[in-house]
This record gives sequence, structure tokens and C-alpha cells, in this order.
Amino acid sequence: MIMGKIKLLFVLFFLLFGIIIIKLFYLQILNPQASHLNYLQTKKIYPERGKIYDRNKNPLVLNQNSYLLYIEPQKIKDKDKLVEKLDEILKMGTSTLEAKIDETKYWVAIKSGIDEATKETILRLNLDGIGFEQGMKRYYPEASLSSHLIGFVGKDEKGEDIGYFGLEGFYDKDLAGLPGFLETERDLLGQPIFIGTQEKVSAENGRDLILAIDKTVQEIIKRKLKYGLEQYQAESGCIIVADPGSMQILGLVCLPDYDPEKYYQFSEAYFKNSAVSDLYEPGSTFKPLIVAAAIEEKKIKPDDTYNEKGPVEIGEYKIKTWDDKYEGKISITRILEKSSNVGMVYIGEKLGRDKIYQYLQKYGFGQPTGIDLQGEIGGFLKQKSDWYPIDYATVTFGQGIAVTPIQMIRAFASIVNGGKLIRPTVVKTIVSSVGKREIKPKVERNVVSKRTSEIIKKMLVSAVENGEFKWSKPKGYLIGGKTGTAQIAISGHYDPSKTIASFIGFAPADEPKFIALVILREPHASPWGSETAAPLFFEVAKELLVYYNISPE
Repeated sequence: MIMGKIKLLFVLFFLLFGIIIIKLFYLQILNPQASHLNYLQTKKIYPERGKIYDRNKNPLVLNQNSYLLYIEPQKIKDKDKLVEKLDEILKMGTSTLEAKIDETKYWVAIKSGIDEATKETILRLNLDGIGFEQGMKRYYPEASLSSHLIGFVGKDEKGEDIGYFGLEGFYDKDLAGLPGFLETERDLLGQPIFIGTQEKVSAENGRDLILAIDKTVQEIIKRKLKYGLEQYQAESGCIIVADPGSMQILGLVCLPDYDPEKYYQFSEAYFKNSAVSDLYEPGSTFKPLIVAAAIEEKKIKPDDTYNEKGPVEIGEYKIKTWDDKYEGKISITRILEKSSNVGMVYIGEKLGRDKIYQYLQKYGFGQPTGIDLQGEIGGFLKQKSDWYPIDYATVTFGQGIAVTPIQMIRAFASIVNGGKLIRPTVVKTIVSSVGKREIKPKVERNVVSKRTSEIIKKMLVSAVENGEFKWSKPKGYLIGGKTGTAQIAISGHYDPSKTIASFIGFAPADEPKFIALVILREPHASPWGSETAAPLFFEVAKELLVYYNISPE
């Protein structure tokens, strides 16, 4: 009897021992990862995303507390009640919530980006099995003031934060920082074993960006552009303000825009920054670039004359002046003043086809400027072999070539800053835990000489002072600039009722403090840049001259 019990106990002990051996063999030999997953728990430590400031340290993007709501399914006592109560607050849908609660898991993420007030409301429900993890979300104290410049932070396919568009996209790796982790050994109930493995690697917070952007300039141009769109009944528009000597971007606004904090309420069409991602034909604002090239190559002088006697025929095409009026013998300077298309064809012929194409490349058309904003395109410049005589004629007055606004203002800046083509930049300084890195202006190449630059500046002042239109200019200041009106190509043909009106100007003329490009797409009040974009430029210039405390000359 006793021996039988001993034998039974021995068999049971042997079976139990065998099960343990088999389990250990499975865990350590066949599936060594399983034991690691069961007993070692790794938790990611998220860094704080870098903040963004304007040049005067005014905050444009900060972080504020945000919470991730999670559920521990095994601790839920009444699933139906939990789903019903959470849906009343989160409005996610009961079926969505039920699908998320996987009862085979210890921990399930429900929703991120929950603010403090919502968190407190949920906690007051006293529901079993819920918890919160603290994190950060982006906060924009200036709302949509710089939305196209800044971009926004969304989620990738893994649900992780990632920057999209603008600075958030371009500098995502700098801003994101490096995550850390906390690895702890757990018992079968999931509780930490205090004498077990404990390993922590701290997160490295993201780098801060200090921009060249001036919040005051940004406010001025957004207010003026909004007024201009309403006043001239335009579909959309952009204003870019830069320092021509460094090509630091002082302000950039395109409308319509969006609220980066509620980006999910807008379609993708709103996210694209027209200043770097859209092409347009610049029209007559392009003329000074060709004139500067011809002066540099010593093909013309400002006081040379041209007989403007009528339209010019190029093959089967006939080119006219914008008003079909002709003044006879006029100077090269007068060609710019009255924006004569036939006069520009003459200058183009003097410069020559090879030099025209060469200077288009020197000005950087057909390639990205390298500006530090996500989404820039390179424009479009046809291969030289695809050009026809009419292309060389029309490009002299800015038709038949597609450029981005940022390409245009950079090229124009090069002929008024002494001849330097400079890479445009939005960020001045990158600040990390170990120090600061300054973003210095980078001169790509010299396009024209300083002498040519001084000549073209005087001609552009004359174009403002003696042009066909008399604008309300700031008194006592010399301002240079040029209007542009380009018809929009639709299905291979130009629509005379649809135009892009623009003006590009700089002040003060002798040593420009700023250069500004104003673009209005399809203004219905008037198709002409001289009657829409130009007056808007001078409204902007008046406020900038006061803001920069520039004295009259």
C-alpha cells in the first residue's frame, strides 16, 4: 500500500520534472525569444520634439502636454460599459473601440493626442482597466501665421510622429531627437522584479530651430496679402520677402493656407507651399534678367537706342507691345520703363541664343534652389535641342518658361546684390544640447559683375519712377522694381482672361535692405500686374520701411 503510493508519487514527480525539462528545452533551444518577451519588457522613452522660433526668439512652434489613452483588457470588469462611456467622450464609434480591445493582450493603445481636460473627464468615470501615458503634441501660438513655412506633425504607418511639409518635414530628423528605452524584468503577473534586470537609456531631445523669419514681417505680409486677394478678387497669391545680400527669407506667406494644429480638417491641396512647389510664367518681371545678361556681355548699354516701329514677326508668329502702341526711337532703359516686348526681342537677338540659354542656367532655372523647405521642385527648362526661334523670343519677356516663385526672387536678387546667386535659407541657427550651428549664406556662383548690378539697379529705379503707371510710392525713397503680367496656359493655349499678376521690387535702391515678390493668381478686378500686384507691393514696402527704420534719402 505504502509502496504503491510512493511509486505513484515518484511517477507524478517524474512527469512533472519531464514537463519542466521539455518547457525549458522549448524556451531555451527551440524558441529562445519567447522567454525574453515574457520576462523582459522594453518601453520606449520618447524625446521632446525641438521647438521653432523666429529670428527674435518669438515662439512659432512649442510643445504641450498630450496623453495616450491605453487599456489593459484583463483588468476590465464591464466591457460594454467601458466602450459606451468612452465613446460618449471620444466619439470614435463603439465598433471601433470594441475592435481595439484585444483581450489576448496585456496592453492596448486606444487614442493619442488627448488633452488635459479630456483626460480628467475620462478619469472621473472611474473605469477599470484604463490608463494614460504622458507625451507631447505640437502647439502653434501664432496659429496659421506661418503654416506653409512650418508644416505639421502627423503620423506615419506605424503610428509614430513624423514631420510633413515645410520645416517640420525638411528638418524632421533634427527636430525629432532620439528615443531612449527602459528595459525591466517582469514576473508572471507583469509586475517589475526589483532585483531583476533594470536598464535605462535616456532619450535625446530634438534640436531647436531659430529662423531667419521675422514674425512682424510675416504678420505684415499676411495681412496685406489677405487684403490684396479680397481687393483684387484673386484666386490665390504669395508674398516672399528676403534679404537680397544673404537670401535669408524674412517672410513667406501663401494664401489660402491651413491651421497646422487641425491639419486633418484640410485636404492635401492646402498643404502645398506654392512658393516652392508651383510653377508659373513670370512675364515681364523676367525682363531685367535678360537685360542684365546683355549688359554683362557688353552687347548693349542703357543709353543705346532701338527703333520701336511696330510688331516683330518670328516665323508665323507676331509679337506686339502690351498696348499695341509704339514710340519709335527709344533707349534700352525706356524698353524696361514701358515694358516693351518688341524691344526685349531686340535685346535677345543682340545677346544671342547660346548666351540666353547659358544665362538661364546661370540664374538657376530648371533646378532646385536648395531652400530648406520640404516639397521644393526644380522648375522646367527644356533641353536646348528642343528650343525654336519663337522660344528664344518669348523667353526675353518671361513667357514660355516655367519657374517657381523662390527661383524667381533668388535670380532677381542676384542682379541687385552685386551679382551673387545665393542659396535661400529659412533657418539661421540649429540649437542642440551640445551647442549651436549657424547656417551661413552660400554663394553658388557669380552671375553678373558688380558694375552690371549697379547699372541694372538704376534702370529698375527708372522703371518705377518713369513707368507707364504712377503708383502710391513712399515719399523720399528710391525703390527699384518691375511689374509682370503673364497669361495662363490652358490646354496648350493662352487664355487672355486668366493671368498671373506680379511685381518684384527692392528698397532702398542703393543698398537694398529687402527684396519682395508679390504674386496674384487670376485677379478678376484687373488682369494687369501694374494695377494689382504693384500697388500691393508698395503697401508692403511702406510698412517695411517704417519697421526697419529706414530714413528717406
